[in-house]
Amino acid sequence: MHEYSIQTSVSGRYLIRSPLHSGSAPLFVGFHGYAQTAEDELTLLCDIPGSELWLCCSIEALHPVYTSKGGFGASWMTSQYRDKRISENVHYVDAVIQQVKELFPVTDRLCFHGFSQGCGMACRAAILGSHSPSRLMMLGGDIPPELSMTMRVEEVHLARGDHDRFYTREQFERDFARSNKVGVPCTGCLFPGDHGANKEYLSMAGDFLAKA
Repeated sequence: MHEYSIQTSVSGRYLIRSPLHSGSAPLFVGFHGYAQTAEDELTLLCDIPGSELWLCCSIEALHPVYTSKGGFGASWMTSQYRDKRISENVHYVDAVIQQVKELFPVTDRLCFHGFSQGCGMACRAAILGSHSPSRLMMLGGDIPPELSMTMRVEEVHLARGDHDRFYTREQFERDFARSNKVGVPCTGCLFPGDHGANKEYLSMAGDFLAKA
């Protein structure tokens, strides 16, 4: 058996929430978790205090999946064809951000936010992509092991609920050390909670966003 691959065109989707004020605004880009949608991540972005001053963009992953309840969601990738999917996803995110910059009045300030599986995508887009964010926010997900954290990102906000079964304390501490080891300041955020955002997380995320 011989296996071949062929490039094809697949349409992606993203959601925009304009800032409350008129004129140019910084860009806040979100990456959802496994089996979630762009709507889920946009809701999370909009719940962070201060995000109303930003143009919020939530990008939906390219690969549809069914949820455990029979609904619809999306996945960024699996381990199958990993390197190819990473390259395709980074190219996709680059294209979305470029289009947003052409369609909306945004400033040079750029912040990425990832939740769960979306943390890996946020990291890859930040380090491998064409648009470098000054700030990177990660909730409940780890830094991909193959990535070398670089000074392309000025500061990282790393968050974990203390009862999170999916993103362990050991993973959290390892990622915190990895970021600081290469000179990228990292704010560690441990809060009482599970795998997801709550009011404690949103408050600390808002404080970080205000400095972005």
